[in-house]
Amino acid sequence: MNILFVCDPLASFHIEKDSTFTMMREAQKRGHAVWACGTHDLAWQSGQQVRALMQQLHLMADPLHWFTVMAEDTRALADMDAVLMRKDPPFDNEYFYATHLLSQAEREGARVFNSPQALREHPEKLALMEFAEFASPTLVTRSPQAIRDFHAVHQDIILKPLDGMGGMGIFRVKADGLNLGSIIETLNRDGSTSVMVQKFLPAIAQGDKRVLVINGQAVPFALARIPQGNEVRGNLAAGGKGVAQPLTERDWQIARAVGPVLAARGLLLVGLDIIGDCLTEVNVTSPTCFREITDQTACDVPALFMDALEHCLTDPS
Repeated sequence: MNILFVCDPLASFHIEKDSTFTMMREAQKRGHAVWACGTHDLAWQSGQQVRALMQQLHLMADPLHWFTVMAEDTRALADMDAVLMRKDPPFDNEYFYATHLLSQAEREGARVFNSPQALREHPEKLALMEFAEFASPTLVTRSPQAIRDFHAVHQDIILKPLDGMGGMGIFRVKADGLNLGSIIETLNRDGSTSVMVQKFLPAIAQGDKRVLVINGQAVPFALARIPQGNEVRGNLAAGGKGVAQPLTERDWQIARAVGPVLAARGLLLVGLDIIGDCLTEVNVTSPTCFREITDQTACDVPALFMDALEHCLTDPS
């Protein structure tokens, strides 16, 4: 099969921890042709199909020279056996436009994972609203006063932008309310920008768990991203330590409730963020942690993912 990865620039990959690289490597191991392009390579012209300038790669183990380009060609996405949308956030205008190009490619016959329509309909912070029974107290608002009222009730809170990634822009405000006004001004921008506010969960000390769900089924190990030092964020990009651990009964309960619902909407791969017993985010753009879980356990996450992808391609039902 020919598998196209729509991803970040290849030069930006750190293959020792990059989940997209592990997918590519597993695909190559199975004899599939691995192709790559960026969202900026996608194009449509009237009378033609959605096309992309793409490169066929041969992967190697050297972290400094981990691929060679076997071929370069402009092809219709519908001519590929699968298209994997693995562009990292932020979900900005260009990402949004790319999903529309991918939706057009789907209409032309391309098989795109995750579904571009589902990507548009499940923004990673706001997707939590549908599964509020598993969440901690949460507020989404543009009102500075509503944020202050939420803090007055819950005392210890987390504030974060709706378009953040990797722990970017996350603030904790304790009972004393120190700097709450300044933080609201920074994130809320005088009421022009919506903010997510959540009750602080002390269980973050044991880690912000990433539970991967592949085609509706949870991977049996999560990666607990544990904050280090005085840091409140467990994100690996913010210096958190990743520790793989078996899913708890609560993790399974959440994954079994959420996973099949999202899989039915075309979300082949989802990353659920769970702190303690609470679901905090639903990640759908380019969920990570494949490498860390695989390296620390006997669970081969890239193989599970490729099994699911091949099944979807050979048995569309």
